[in-house]
Amino acid sequence: MKFQKLFSLLLAGSIAVFGSCNNDDDDDTTTPTPDTENYTISGDISANRTLKNTKPYTLKGYVYVKAGATLTIPAGTIIKSDVSDKGALIIEKGGKIMAEGTASSPIVFTSGLPAGQRKPGDWGGIIILGDAPTNRSTPPTIEGGVSRSYGGNNAADNSGVLKYVRIEFAGIAAAPGSEINGLTLGGVGNGTTIENIMVSWGNDDAYEFFGGTVNCKNLIAFSTADDDFDFDFGYTGTITGGIALRDPVFVDGGDAGNGIEADNDGSGTSATPYTRPVLSNFTFVGPNGAAGTAANHNFANRWRRAVRFSLTKSILIGFQKGGFSIESNAAADAYTTGASEFKNNIVHAVAAPFKVGSDVTNGLTAAAVETKATADGCIKVATAADAKLTNPFNLTAPDFAPQAGSPAAVNGWGAITGGNDWTKGWTNWSPGSTNY
Repeated sequence: MKFQKLFSLLLAGSIAVFGSCNNDDDDDTTTPTPDTENYTISGDISANRTLKNTKPYTLKGYVYVKAGATLTIPAGTIIKSDVSDKGALIIEKGGKIMAEGTASSPIVFTSGLPAGQRKPGDWGGIIILGDAPTNRSTPPTIEGGVSRSYGGNNAADNSGVLKYVRIEFAGIAAAPGSEINGLTLGGVGNGTTIENIMVSWGNDDAYEFFGGTVNCKNLIAFSTADDDFDFDFGYTGTITGGIALRDPVFVDGGDAGNGIEADNDGSGTSATPYTRPVLSNFTFVGPNGAAGTAANHNFANRWRRAVRFSLTKSILIGFQKGGFSIESNAAADAYTTGASEFKNNIVHAVAAPFKVGSDVTNGLTAAAVETKATADGCIKVATAADAKLTNPFNLTAPDFAPQAGSPAAVNGWGAITGGNDWTKGWTNWSPGSTNY
């Protein structure tokens, strides 16, 4: 009996061992589930679509996210535009984009060309259109050859989320004077989240706001051809934290490149709501007279055509032809009466830190502007170095943090304050050489 029991136990163990081996063999030969995802984005998106982050997508032509549809893009997704059939992503009024990257896994929109061959204008850019107010009497049509209208009466309109997103080598011109910017926001409402965005090597503006109420945080414009931040048609939102860094040898050949260009509208009318961006903690870094600086580099701030504004706790250094510039009588009147404000800023320019345009005929002078700015807490510095930022002119590894003793460090001014460098981890200052 003992022998039979022992034999039974050994037989059972052998079966268990061989059975286990057979199960392993089965696992090793299991056919993997095929990836059926279409990694091309083209045409209209009329139903909800969620992308994957497993390999890059190709954006082909103008792609429209239609009203009622949501495009969801997970962290770490890379979207490369076809450069023959140049892409642009347009979120129509009533559509949504949910693009939430992270500091360690940003979402990247870039050129489809290999590293070393990419250039500004390889593709279009991103356009988001909402239902928030503009100062146009009828819904305007967005520029860039898109032929879609925007704007309405819903200040709290929600077009989705953009967080930790890089937009590189955008700016194709659909027609002369009708380019697509890196990020265009038309009538976008304050229910939308726009945070931690970097637009690099764009062939037009980095950001352009046409009306709307959207509030933004931590926006970077790097090596833009035209303007870094452009406001028009009654934009009234708040932006906290912004950086503009210009490449001395790169600028639009037919237009002047500014840190900010802002108008109430193209004709300087008194249409309401007035364009009045509320901006704080920006750092604007111009070429600072570097060797090879192109002629069309212009002003750090260009407030014109009846615009109103608020810019506080910011740094303006190194722009070639002006720091803070007021143009048009209506814009000048708004500044002198307090409807606009420029307070607690560091100001430097290669020429004309404070400037008044030739179209200002109401008696305001550059000296009067400087006097008012000084009374409002602004500090003019003789050289860019006097602002005492760590390494702001480095185009491949800039550091905008203030040094000890900088008036920015003392007062908490500029984009980087209190040791909190929000640019770390997700930005890329050399996108042309990055292998995606």
